[in-house]
Amino acid sequence: MTRRMPVVTAKEVIRVAERVGFVFDRQRGSHLVYCRLSDKRRVVIPAHSGRELKPKTLAGIIADMGLTLEKFKELL
Repeated sequence: MTRRMPVVTAKEVIRVAERVGFVFDRQRGSHLVYCRLSDKRRVVIPAHSGRELKPKTLAGIIADMGLTLEKFKELL
């Protein structure tokens, strides 16, 4: 079984981030910064007008959130 990245938008990634405890901290241009106070993790999500995130960008965001690909897919 291949480990393919799902095709998602920034809005869907933000929903997952909020489900695992991240809160909006600040924005610089089209990049949204979310932080989780419990373990001081930070994740930057590019929100470019409804476009899908590239697979490697999504992989980095998932890693920054401390999730596995399978757990991320469950939370979608």
